[in-house]
Amino acid sequence: MTNPTDTGARTGPAPAPAPVGKGLRGGSVGLLASVTLGLSSVAPAYSIAVTLGFVTLAVGDLAPAALLLGFVPILLTAFAFRELNREMPDCGTNFVWTTRAFGPVAGWFTGGWVVIVATLIAMTALSQVGAVYLLNLLGLHSLAGNDAAVTATALLLLAACTLVSVRGLHLAASVQYVLLGLQMAALVGFGVAAFARDGAATPSLEWLDPSAFDGFGPFAEAVLLCLFIYWGWDSLLAANEETRDGERVAGQAAVLSTLLLLGTYLFTAFAAISFAGTGTAGLGLGNPDNAADVLTTLAPPVLGGPLAKVMELAVCVSAVSALLTCLVGNSRGTLSMASHGALPRAFARVHPRHRTPAFGTLACGAAAAGTLILLRLVSADILGDAVLCVGLLIACYYGTTALSCVWYFRRSLRDSPRDLLLRGLLPLLGGLLMLAAFARSAYDMYDPAYGSTSFHGVGGVFLLGAGSLAAGALALLIARTRFRRFFREGRTSVAALTVTED
Repeated sequence: MTNPTDTGARTGPAPAPAPVGKGLRGGSVGLLASVTLGLSSVAPAYSIAVTLGFVTLAVGDLAPAALLLGFVPILLTAFAFRELNREMPDCGTNFVWTTRAFGPVAGWFTGGWVVIVATLIAMTALSQVGAVYLLNLLGLHSLAGNDAAVTATALLLLAACTLVSVRGLHLAASVQYVLLGLQMAALVGFGVAAFARDGAATPSLEWLDPSAFDGFGPFAEAVLLCLFIYWGWDSLLAANEETRDGERVAGQAAVLSTLLLLGTYLFTAFAAISFAGTGTAGLGLGNPDNAADVLTTLAPPVLGGPLAKVMELAVCVSAVSALLTCLVGNSRGTLSMASHGALPRAFARVHPRHRTPAFGTLACGAAAAGTLILLRLVSADILGDAVLCVGLLIACYYGTTALSCVWYFRRSLRDSPRDLLLRGLLPLLGGLLMLAAFARSAYDMYDPAYGSTSFHGVGGVFLLGAGSLAAGALALLIARTRFRRFFREGRTSVAALTVTED
């Protein structure tokens, strides 16, 4: 098969052949379900609740500006994802695209390992957050402060989400409609009530002024925090082979979901700042005591007693909803890797009735459970720092995927102004911004004061992030000895569906 990057300068890369069916149920979801999966995977209620306070601590009432600027590289990357999905609609997404552009080593490491590890670490946090909120909602406050009880509840949530994911994408999407609807209703209700409260300040466009930041340090810190709250929308693309007209609809859903996230976050941030201000005392968003969970802190005075519980419920279901989508995305990623000969064949097994990657889903759930237990046994602080290091991994694979778009389409960028803009300039800028965020994250994380742990003067968050990448390098060496055909044949290995291992 001809290498797609060897085509003529005017014709552009040859489209990847339509993948032979992997056994998934095609046409299971449409545009609405795809957008719902994308939004759910970000956990909007949880993400804004635990991030807005820290952004405000960094830049005060310029938090909306940070949210807006943090969105820019995400949107630019979303264009890259959309264009690549149109050309190569495969549930392996980053793995397939990076392999076609840069070869099997980059594809396996960045599009496979980094994505899988980032998702597993995020799942440990989501299951724990969901467990704490669930126990509090049930009135079991003493158990919510007990590590063993929280871990046991988190494992039960993982098991429940795994079973739903195994049953099929249609069921998962149906559950997500309810969970996402509750989140969005709670956030909109909170915002409307906050604006309506006596004493609420009138929102100002100056809160969106990017030139008002006091130095690069606070600006960079705030934008990096904002990258985390947008992460996850790309999970919907893992369902592209199960989406009606997936090469077109999944890409549209990716861009649409990011725009909806931006609107939701800006509305909530404006409402919270208008009501509480950015002071360092009381309910002020500049009060460090409020930073860990802004919405739950502000919900009682904004919504009143009984309705305040709705916000807690929204954050709880937000975490569970994202947990469910993580399982959907990760299992389909490993399915694609196994189908293309880059993982053991077991991961390519599809349930005969539900037509889902059952083995991969169960393996993902079990791996997340094992990671949670391991980190819990080491230290609660280690678990928190592991979550913080996810930002490093996000910037790594988002940036690489964006640059994959530019490199894959490089010979056809002059075919039209559209191709030059959407397949070249915008993804290039997005990729460079993401890699700059990666470098800045690594620099900040090296500081022993970053996070809760350190070792011989090096920040524990940096060690966990760098350690994840180093472990990936070791895993890559092992994979190259086991999956020789995939690494030997290079880009053509993902152009033709292969399940044979060497």
